Amino acid sequence: MRAKTLAAAISVVFPALMLMACGGEQAVDVKKLMASPKSYVGSDTCKMCHLEHFDSWMMTLHSRMTQDPQKNRDVIIADFDEKRIREDLAKLGDKLKVPADQIFIPKIEDIKYTIGSQWKQRYIIEKGGVLYIAPIQYNADTDRWVNYNEATWEKNPWLLKCGGCHATGVDLDKQKFVEPAVGCEACHGKGSWHAALPKTAVFEKRQTIVNPSKLTSGVAVEICGSCHNRGKATKFKDAEWAVGYEPGKSLEIFFKSTSFAGGDATHLYGNEFSKAHHQQYIDWKQSKHFKEGVNCISCHYVHQIGVPPTRSQTQAAGSKQCFACHVQINQNMAHSIHSFANCVGCHMPRIVTSAESGDLHSHVFATLLPSDTLKNKAIPNSCQTCHKHKNEDLNELQADWDALAKIPKPVGKPIESIPYKRAK
Repeated sequence: MRAKTLAAAISVVFPALMLMACGGEQAVDVKKLMASPKSYVGSDTCKMCHLEHFDSWMMTLHSRMTQDPQKNRDVIIADFDEKRIREDLAKLGDKLKVPADQIFIPKIEDIKYTIGSQWKQRYIIEKGGVLYIAPIQYNADTDRWVNYNEATWEKNPWLLKCGGCHATGVDLDKQKFVEPAVGCEACHGKGSWHAALPKTAVFEKRQTIVNPSKLTSGVAVEICGSCHNRGKATKFKDAEWAVGYEPGKSLEIFFKSTSFAGGDATHLYGNEFSKAHHQQYIDWKQSKHFKEGVNCISCHYVHQIGVPPTRSQTQAAGSKQCFACHVQINQNMAHSIHSFANCVGCHMPRIVTSAESGDLHSHVFATLLPSDTLKNKAIPNSCQTCHKHKNEDLNELQADWDALAKIPKPVGKPIESIPYKRAK
């Protein structure tokens, strides 16, 4: 009798315990849910199940790409003094297309969002229901104010020109976005199905979200390329980001990268190397890394549980990252004098501008020689980005390189091979 009572109790309690273990989830009509359109839910929804990854993402610049100063004034990294701003602008002289005393400077209370926080910061205001980037920029490392599209800023709506890479879930028709940051869904796709499905629907739940680490290399890296790029949308007139693209799709359908050959001398050098920021994808596509399948996440992590190891989110600091794959086996050519083994200094020269000239590295992973500059003065070289060679004569620098590049021929008598005799 006691055994029957125990069995009856188990038959009632066990299913209840199982339901509690699964979070007390209600039954969901999976087919009905997945027949409805997907939508964005925001990173705050994602953190309910993925808190550790959310916390890691919060330590990245992606999470702070666009911030609301009305909720937190501390996101503004500069002292907003109009007198000081105009004094800095006046120092630019002939570089300005609008006189310094006529450039629009917003009041702090008018700033809807900030963009950036490490190299530079720009400020978004609203005018006639449309968001625009104000024509001033603060450069953090040099503590100075500079101009930004001061003659055309009112002709370039932020959401149309830039918004899709600074915010998540941008809707150009409604002039709205879901989240002011590069959020979870920017890389993992719309999360409404994933969030609504119960944990017990294991396989369906996995199928409703994009995990870049489980995509093929070429498809995964296009997620990075959708923003670390510059060009034109193919599906939306005048847009300069990949409107319509979603993680897992083919980027080339929605976006065409810019090029020097195509007439863009503003953002690229004559050799097609980038001179402007967020164009790492354009550089990488020209590199040997691209040809060999070494992509962004081979070196960079997007979010990593624990304290981030490096400022640039690489898995190791500086040249140590290079040594994870490249072992230096000789000391010839330039390596014979650069004994400090600074791969990045020569192979990723600082020729790209974010805020100030040369504050970002090239991602073509190719050394630029003095001869490159001699052929085209507009193209910088690796040697002169080093402080030691900054003001040296280009012809002398190239002559030094040519001398180093002549690897000495082997000397001595060749060793004759000894015939191999099989043991009997």
